[in-house]
Amino acid sequence: MSLTDPKITGEDQSLDQTLRPRTFRDYLGQEKTKESLKILIEAAKQRKEPIEHLLLSGASGLGKTTLAHIIAYEMNVGLKVTSGPAIERVGDLGSILTNLSDGDVLFVDEAHRLNKLVEEVLYPAMEDYKLDIVIGKGPSARTLQLDLPRFTLIAATTRPGLLSAPLRSRFGLSFRLDFYAFPDMEKIIERSARILKTTIDKDAIATIAKCCRFTPRVANRLLKRVRDFAQVKGDGKITNELAGSALKMLEVDELGLEPIDRQILRIIIEKFDGGPVGLQTLAAATNEEEDTLTDVYEPYLMQLGFLLRTTRGRMASREAWAHLGLKPPESYQKKLI
Repeated sequence: MSLTDPKITGEDQSLDQTLRPRTFRDYLGQEKTKESLKILIEAAKQRKEPIEHLLLSGASGLGKTTLAHIIAYEMNVGLKVTSGPAIERVGDLGSILTNLSDGDVLFVDEAHRLNKLVEEVLYPAMEDYKLDIVIGKGPSARTLQLDLPRFTLIAATTRPGLLSAPLRSRFGLSFRLDFYAFPDMEKIIERSARILKTTIDKDAIATIAKCCRFTPRVANRLLKRVRDFAQVKGDGKITNELAGSALKMLEVDELGLEPIDRQILRIIIEKFDGGPVGLQTLAAATNEEEDTLTDVYEPYLMQLGFLLRTTRGRMASREAWAHLGLKPPESYQKKLI
């Protein structure tokens, strides 16, 4: 498992439960989104109504699930968590919806992977709070309509472009979570270390913050690994020297790149002269799935400016060449035109 993979793992689930913020006060970063949500929640509470359906998008590990938990907590309502792939049949959705109470929040992760038949049943449920169930088959089939409680659907996706237009249009508000700023990452690591009862130097916090891809989940994972290293190799206190040694052992460089990140860049540069190279070709060369490249590795490489997506394919930027200690050839500039 990649240490800097922002997707959640089994180990992350227990860690997230411990470190996950419970209120907006503890939720650091994403200030514009927080402010909008606070106003939305306060207005809904004054009207004594559920909040509108919300769509949260952004890369994995940026806090979409955490925001859903905070919204339910601030509204003082129940929260039901599921995911798009888990709702395989219409009956699965019906079972979930009929077990909700008025005002409850239904959080659906990976909403872009919802079954199309399930989506069609979801439309009237979101708009009119009605559930249409077809009983029987053929000429004798009939439709039964059930009233649903006034719930709030919060959908999260890493690929909003894959959501169907009819589903996207039924959300009252849409928020995109961006990568976190460096000062916010330092605060998050400091807070996590305090919860984990780990002593850490300010310089060590900065070192880890530079390597965590501006993603809280990755920061917490690296902090845990560095904490283990400091416990075994030192007296448990995380100093800057120990943090640097731990990250070096884990093969995470000063920008948070792992061997697979550097491999992607080297393949583009050394095998394809800096690009452009198609996604399928790159996936075959790196022995990675296309979805893994686009969802896990490319967003951060593009954030750093190391990877360029062009109409002709992926290209390594001049900064990527420099990071690997290489110099682009004279012909490289012509490729960018």
